[in-house]
Amino acid sequence: MEGKRVYLEKVMSELTDSGSWHLLRLSLSSPNTASIMEAAINTIVSQFKVYAGHDASSNTLSKDEFHKLVSSQLPNFVKNASDPGAVDKLMSSLDENNDGELTFFEFWQLIGKLASKQGGFSQ
Repeated sequence: MEGKRVYLEKVMSELTDSGSWHLLRLSLSSPNTASIMEAAINTIVSQFKVYAGHDASSNTLSKDEFHKLVSSQLPNFVKNASDPGAVDKLMSSLDENNDGELTFFEFWQLIGKLASKQGGFSQ
């Protein structure tokens, strides 16, 4: 494992120095060996994919998919998660390009805000 870590650090350094860090794809951790944080990230990504996969576009969340995800997966963290109007308003605030769908990056804003509030980091 030490050799993999050193190689990974070298690759990450090279990608960061070249500005290509976004090309890095990590696959060293299997679900059985993932750290707590890696498992949390894997869970967020997999749940996004599960809910985004209900309609034609499996890379974005439609309004209905977002409602289902929020009400079932975030009922204790999102205020009024069962209120369709409140969830619509929340989705609109996250939908940067106003296309009526949420990309993973738009959805990630919500996760960041919820994590910040949960951790007491909110302003």
